[in-house]
Amino acid sequence: MATLFFDFDGTVADSEAGIVAGLKYMVQDRGLRPLDNSAYVQFIGPALVDMLPKVWPELDDVEVKRAIDAFHHYYEEEGLYQAKLYPNFLDTMTELKQQGDQLYIASAKPETMLHRLVKHFSLDQYFAGAYGASDDEQTRVTKTDVLAYALKATQTDPATSVMIGDRANDMTGGLDNHVQLLGVTYGFGSAKELQDAGAKVLADKPEAIPEGLKKVAKLNAKS
Repeated sequence: MATLFFDFDGTVADSEAGIVAGLKYMVQDRGLRPLDNSAYVQFIGPALVDMLPKVWPELDDVEVKRAIDAFHHYYEEEGLYQAKLYPNFLDTMTELKQQGDQLYIASAKPETMLHRLVKHFSLDQYFAGAYGASDDEQTRVTKTDVLAYALKATQTDPATSVMIGDRANDMTGGLDNHVQLLGVTYGFGSAKELQDAGAKVLADKPEAIPEGLKKVAKLNAKS
């Protein structure tokens, strides 16, 4: 039995449509340099406060905050529910619960938004809790911070925990908190991105997660 922390965007649900629409609204609203369609995917997973200055270095802290506000203006009203659960994901969660694992969500998405999505998709019957970034996206932002907060709130031993996600920041957050890692390649990050960030085991579809967790446990037993 293990305690499993799942990322949301790209791991639980495909939320590309709503996030990309929100980013395009933000770019137009703030007069930012437009990006190619494929470039917007890099924003799915990491915190906006970290990504915006990397993509638009000319933005100071005030302009970053205004851009985030513009994104939220669209996303909270129109983009949030433009998401769909991955095929067979809930069946996999049922299997994990039946074998005694404890399931939580740990996402860099603001926690109020995350709770709305949990309710919308009726995920509370699978997950015992959902932990996200602080709503101001300033005081608790990174996956490292979110996972530390989730571990403390659930009083979970990192040694018996696994971080499951599709991006490098998920793996970094897991390593920083001394939990095991399982990367998923059906989301928005590549196998190389996940492996470079520390993932030794990958799952290419939701129904491959249980077998992936067995491999993670074997590696942990050997170390």
